[in-house]
Amino acid sequence: MKVGLVLEGGGMRGLYTAGVLDAFLEAGIKVDGVVSVSAGALFGVNYLSNQPKRALRYNKRFMGDRRYMSFWSWLTTGNFVNKEFSYYKVPMELDVFDQDAFAESGVPFYVVATDIKTGKPDYIKIDHVFEQMEALRASSALPLVSEIVEYKGKRYMDGGLADSLPIDFMENMGFDKLIVVLTRPKGYRKHPSKTSKRFYKLFYRKYPEFVEVASNRHIHYNKSIEKIETLEKSGKVYAIRPEHALEVGRLEKNPEKFEAIYQEGLKQMRNDMTNLKIFLGDNLKTCFSDGHGFEDQIQRHSLRHIFYMGSVIGGTQLYT
Repeated sequence: MKVGLVLEGGGMRGLYTAGVLDAFLEAGIKVDGVVSVSAGALFGVNYLSNQPKRALRYNKRFMGDRRYMSFWSWLTTGNFVNKEFSYYKVPMELDVFDQDAFAESGVPFYVVATDIKTGKPDYIKIDHVFEQMEALRASSALPLVSEIVEYKGKRYMDGGLADSLPIDFMENMGFDKLIVVLTRPKGYRKHPSKTSKRFYKLFYRKYPEFVEVASNRHIHYNKSIEKIETLEKSGKVYAIRPEHALEVGRLEKNPEKFEAIYQEGLKQMRNDMTNLKIFLGDNLKTCFSDGHGFEDQIQRHSLRHIFYMGSVIGGTQLYT
């Protein structure tokens, strides 16, 4: 039986997801495949590279640097989240992403991006984070504050616009059970926004299919939430969601809030780990057969980082 993992986006709410995934690493939870959206993709790669606390660490470290994420970057480059510094220099040089460990995990990892011409979602398999950085950037390219991202002849924007919660994709891929990490509390529903629709029509009028999909995102999102709730009752889905609304903006810059949201996800998942293991049942797998604990993993990656720095080739991303 195959177990899949679905990671919702949500900007800096994704640090809740990072905490949840670090609890997975701590407990040795492994899955057979991952599909991720926007910030869920950027933070989720650290789960497969086995780099606990990395997402929290570099966000706290660089958030005050205008080269990382700022209105200055938006005005000078067209991207609020700076392309060269955030997606390449940080993970390539300043807080190195472990591509070798990511590849060695052997777990298929997909990101969702919205084709701006058709308005439909594309599900892109990531084999090499550095070489496919533009696909990760496409998945998290928020409208209005990001330029359209070109990848392999197509033009993309944030994957959450076309498929925020790719449950159907994972079912079609043959996964029998799904773990879904949400960044909104139980009962949350999206509502239509006339303001957003006007902006989409104004700035993306050349792409009517995209405007239509983006303007009606709430419909698809709410249907997906309803399906998740139904599958929860049938025992096919295990949904992990915040116990209350996370007090953080999508483009939040307060490091104290980062820590609080990360800790909320970590502690909540630690407390709920027994229930997750019951859900997994005979399918429970362990990430680390050598028996090393969470802190040992951090120490080993700190040492590995020292030797890895000299051999890294390529670039990586903002929230990876």
